[in-house]
Amino acid sequence: MLTSGGSDDEPLTSKPTAKTDPDNPLSGKKFYVNPQNPASQNVAQLEADGNKADAEQIKKIASRPVATWLAAGNGGTTDEVSALTDAAHKAGQEAVMTVYNVPHRDCGQYSSGGASDAAAYKAYIDEIAAGLKTHGGVIILEPDAIPHTLDGCISDEGQIAERYELLAYAITTLKTNPQTHVYVDAGNASWIKDFSRMVDALKKVGVNKADGFALNVSNFETTDASVEYGNKLSEALEGEHFVIDTSRNGNGPYTETSDDLKWCNPPGRALGTPPTSDTGIPGVDAFLWVKQPGDSDGACRDGAPQAGQWWTEYALQLAKAST
Repeated sequence: MLTSGGSDDEPLTSKPTAKTDPDNPLSGKKFYVNPQNPASQNVAQLEADGNKADAEQIKKIASRPVATWLAAGNGGTTDEVSALTDAAHKAGQEAVMTVYNVPHRDCGQYSSGGASDAAAYKAYIDEIAAGLKTHGGVIILEPDAIPHTLDGCISDEGQIAERYELLAYAITTLKTNPQTHVYVDAGNASWIKDFSRMVDALKKVGVNKADGFALNVSNFETTDASVEYGNKLSEALEGEHFVIDTSRNGNGPYTETSDDLKWCNPPGRALGTPPTSDTGIPGVDAFLWVKQPGDSDGACRDGAPQAGQWWTEYALQLAKAST
């Protein structure tokens, strides 16, 4: 479950000036804008239909760098990862990718799936690592995987131990390339309230061997709330850095108390701060759009497609609510 936070985020139209921060491994990097992303395809269709107004709105998404989610057999093969990172390198940019295939993924909920077993998962990670050999990139590692071991979703001790071992394997394997930067997902500011449990779990998977952790993936918490939570984790982890998904947090979280699906395609949300490695906040290596704004969270509301599928109606909502 990907849960949710009013925002003081800078306007979407702002263009931060790149600076060099010796403590930030992503400093000065520009993130890859894939010309074939779903938003760009949507823009082309809208323009072909003569709908220029909506096309201009969707361009707010299409023009931004968004993470590519690597699925086994669909974006996660060695050749596919290599092609993606090659294209980014030729553009003078850094590919951002999300590894999302851990066994028992999402506990059978809207984004259920994942590798069939530990061996299949390790083979999947090996494929990705082979594709990263030439250029590397930025990896967001397994959204929800750790939080689901702490919120009772994954309760079997054997499965939890296996998951931590697989995350550790992924970190060490992906980090064999020094040009690859790995950030392990640590949920969001409103999910695991006892952050000491999150700290313990991050230590167990070897976050010290990664570049840090990621917050707010596919969520709506404000940047301020994410920074506050992240700083607490960082302090307890001897200064580990982190990145924040700002793709849809422009209006913060959905606060309708009677809605049990606040995390799933909530209405009234907005695009957040554009992706940048110049955050102006020590220890925060980047604001990223890890979630593709416009991709559904699941078939949880009227008209919503399955998780991960492009939904023009929702993309327009996000874009029109943004400056």
